[in-house]
Amino acid sequence: MEAPCQLDGAAMEKPNFLEADHVSWTVPDLDAAISFYCDVFGATELFRLGPLDAADLPRGTDGRDWMESHVNVAEARLKFAMLKLTPNLKFQLVQYDKPEQRRFDLPRNCDRGGHHLGLRVDDVGKAASYLAAHGCTVLDAIYIDAGPLAGKTNLYVLDPWGHQLEIVD
Repeated sequence: MEAPCQLDGAAMEKPNFLEADHVSWTVPDLDAAISFYCDVFGATELFRLGPLDAADLPRGTDGRDWMESHVNVAEARLKFAMLKLTPNLKFQLVQYDKPEQRRFDLPRNCDRGGHHLGLRVDDVGKAASYLAAHGCTVLDAIYIDAGPLAGKTNLYVLDPWGHQLEIVD
């Protein structure tokens, strides 16, 4: 499972960053999250992998376990799925079975690590009603009447696990 990339410490030429490949969210229940995003958002499941357990993988030459060396979580056991959420966005959902969770609250937008996934729709009002009916918490709409986004409407929703999505027109 070793990557072909080796860092040699030498200054390197800047690579061409071509495009975003995927967004990844950690969820407490992979099967439920896959069902939700496929049923409610129309995502398509591309593949699943796991469980992968650090205890079953070889340690690195520095003595660290594979998961710590590669995903920065020591002694992890995880499984994940890759979904196609929109024509240009893959969406990875990951469930860690170990180690124990250190935190259960997701960061707010103002917290370090705060984040959201923005999705463009053809009708923000229709999306708000639909998502509310399917288990999302819908926050108040933001109507923009001036500046470069004048005339736009957007709103935040929380999925059943508290992940923030911004719905924009």
